[in-house]
Amino acid sequence: MPRSPDDDARSRLNDAEEQLSADQREAADNERATLRNLRHVVRNLERGVTRRRRKVLWQCVMLLIAAGSFLTGAIWTALSWGSPSAFVRVDIVCGALLLLSGAAAWQVERGRGSVSLADLEEALDTNRDSLRFQSALYHPTVRERRSLYREDVAGVIEQHRDDSRKYRLIHNTLQNLIMIGSASTTVVAALDTRNQFTWQNITIVAIGFTVTLAAAFTGYYKYRERSYFLLQTADAIEEEANAFTLGVGPYSDFDVDQEQQALKLFTQRVEDNRNEQRRRQQQLDQPADQAAPSGQPPAA
Repeated sequence: MPRSPDDDARSRLNDAEEQLSADQREAADNERATLRNLRHVVRNLERGVTRRRRKVLWQCVMLLIAAGSFLTGAIWTALSWGSPSAFVRVDIVCGALLLLSGAAAWQVERGRGSVSLADLEEALDTNRDSLRFQSALYHPTVRERRSLYREDVAGVIEQHRDDSRKYRLIHNTLQNLIMIGSASTTVVAALDTRNQFTWQNITIVAIGFTVTLAAAFTGYYKYRERSYFLLQTADAIEEEANAFTLGVGPYSDFDVDQEQQALKLFTQRVEDNRNEQRRRQQQLDQPADQAAPSGQPPAA
């Protein structure tokens, strides 16, 4: 039988490589699906354990209230046994608290279900171990990791902006408290013309304490500096993302077939910005006489 011209070693090798690549892609897809399922299971179990712990805590609180009500009523009755009018009202209140807390604890017990907290925690630990083992076996390519990193940048930018707004709000609130408190102290002190223990003296002490506390928090935690640096890092990362998307700036020299090189540069530059933010954060957490963060924010 004549041999087909296509039936040679090279074609068979190419077919084998294509089959192997298809099998590898299928195996990778199965691993990703398994990881997604395990993560979903772990998240559901974590929520279930959190809800069950809250129920157990609430039940313990109700039981403690019930026990305290019973003991209070019993002790008060024993001490006031000779005067029924003295302990009847207290016993009524304690009995009502006992009934209400007991009913609440019983309702929580009914809604707990058949699976105990220990079983849920054991299932959570088992699935966490499985997820950890499966994650260790799955090795995405460098291209996949860089692409995922690029998609995560938007979340990093939003997180920095949220933290910046939070610290800025705290800083502005404390600064307003300091200014209003200082002005109020001066006004109240001017109203006091006698060396007596008056409401003016009490107000001065309270406002002075509040202003001192606010100034201490502002100077120690440096909310304005944290807000400034977080916003600066978010703007720098956003600038990198826009430059990468539009192909301008440091990414203008990369062609369409050089996307991986551009993505590598983008990842490196974003990581440099994040490392700089972490360094500034560490410097802000140090005492003022040891280190001062570079690039101080402008005066408010």
